[in-house]
Amino acid sequence: MQYITLNNDLRMPQLGYGVWKVPNEEAASAVENALEAGYRLIDTAKVYGNERGVGQALANSTVSREDLFITTKVWNSDQGYDNTLKAFDESLEKLGLDYVDLYLIHWPTPKYDEYVETYKALEKLYKDGRTKAIGVCNFDVEHLQRIMDECDVVPAVNQVECHPYLQQKELKEFCRKHGIRVEAYSPLMNGTDVLQDGVIKEIADQYGKTPAQVILRWHLQSDVVVIPKTVTPSRMEENFNVFDFELSEADMEKIAGLDRNLRHNAVPSEMNNR
Repeated sequence: MQYITLNNDLRMPQLGYGVWKVPNEEAASAVENALEAGYRLIDTAKVYGNERGVGQALANSTVSREDLFITTKVWNSDQGYDNTLKAFDESLEKLGLDYVDLYLIHWPTPKYDEYVETYKALEKLYKDGRTKAIGVCNFDVEHLQRIMDECDVVPAVNQVECHPYLQQKELKEFCRKHGIRVEAYSPLMNGTDVLQDGVIKEIADQYGKTPAQVILRWHLQSDVVVIPKTVTPSRMEENFNVFDFELSEADMEKIAGLDRNLRHNAVPSEMNNR
């Protein structure tokens, strides 16, 4: 495992396991398999509806709590200062934990203009030691800038859609400049077109790796935290097996040339679902 250091000196595994769309009744076995494969970063969210299943896996695990890095998120309908504090308590109870390592705002939902007050609730949770770090998801530059202008704690992480067809170069540069770590969800574009890309497949053949492994390696070498999702144990192991090779600078440049600004998920400034 490789680790990165957040802006508050907390160490975070650079490769994790995401449980988006994993049903609650399957989450326990999926997370147990992920932990068995070597993952230590587990990423869930209230809206996924599987925090209790994740918590069951953590309770059953022999991995010490100090070696785990658990992330969850406040959903859009729970935004606002008091609502966020209540939602956090509910998530913690479902997870069966005394604290989480990272708590995130799931979307800025600009239509409702509550994300600043929501973030101030995260700051309280952070100052009270109930979460080791705080951050955001799906925040564009304008949303991040407002948080930094109106709040005290610079977000540690911005989790966004990122893959070779949506490389988020401008956002990455802004985050790098301000010490915010980028974390990629849908890093394999939800298993769609990018895995069939000719350039990716050619590079994969060159290294004796799969297209998925090449893409995950590209994320790691781009200083991005990455959380691929799968419920298949063999795929979990495949995704984890990316620390024994390194892409050349030329191959990194080839992948950089694939950017199409092609988004597979919602546009942050337009996503206001509650």
